[in-house]
Amino acid sequence: MDYQSILVEVKQAVGYLRLNRPKQLNSFNVQMHEEVAQVLKAWSKDPEIRCVVISGEGRGFCAGQDLGDRVVDPNADAPDLGQSIEKFYNPLIQTIVNMPKPVICAVNGVAAGAGANIALACDIVIAAKSASFVQAFCRLGLVPDSGGTWFLPRAVGHARAMGLALLGDKLPAERAKDIGMIWDVAEDVELQDKVQQLAEHLAKQPTIGLSLIKKALHQSSDHSLQEQLTLERDFQRIAGRSDDYREGVQAFMQKREPMFKGQ
Repeated sequence: MDYQSILVEVKQAVGYLRLNRPKQLNSFNVQMHEEVAQVLKAWSKDPEIRCVVISGEGRGFCAGQDLGDRVVDPNADAPDLGQSIEKFYNPLIQTIVNMPKPVICAVNGVAAGAGANIALACDIVIAAKSASFVQAFCRLGLVPDSGGTWFLPRAVGHARAMGLALLGDKLPAERAKDIGMIWDVAEDVELQDKVQQLAEHLAKQPTIGLSLIKKALHQSSDHSLQEQLTLERDFQRIAGRSDDYREGVQAFMQKREPMFKGQ
């Protein structure tokens, strides 16, 4: 399809979605929300796509909400920002988190506001050395949304999360890696190749098993140890019945590389 605000490509069982409003630092308007939602929902159900990569065009990854897309009239009633969150941002985060395959975020530049938290919702984040993360909400008198108040303290701890959210300071990519907020950093010119290699690797892995790992890790923070042990038992039962598990065992016994099909 011909999209106006995103670029889409599928190759080697990997779906690449690039936010494409570079003049606005890939900030979200309604059209971008609708196009991103359409593509991600379709890929979530497509067994031929076994890994997803989200990135941005131009010099930034995503600056969050396009404030120009919201008319704030000082003489009118106050806007209901919760409506936008409920309709667009919350479903987007849920789609990424519940995607039954790995989601990589390639942060090529600044990730600010909702853009930073969309990145944190992804399973693996790799950022260019020149990239940065900014919880910019406090500068507008707002609260971190798009899962920011959930992902951030779990990634970096309460003290750092509080400082980042209350101060809105720019966090360089290498510092974000050092404190455990993201997985890795790449030289700017190497980011695309590094992400592609990782995505193609994940696309060849046992997809059902990876989806169960995602679910287990996301649910662990809400469970007691006993509840998590029970979940692990149930998930292992599902994984053990997959064709990929049988292939993995056979490949190990035969001392060859496995040929997983994601089934």
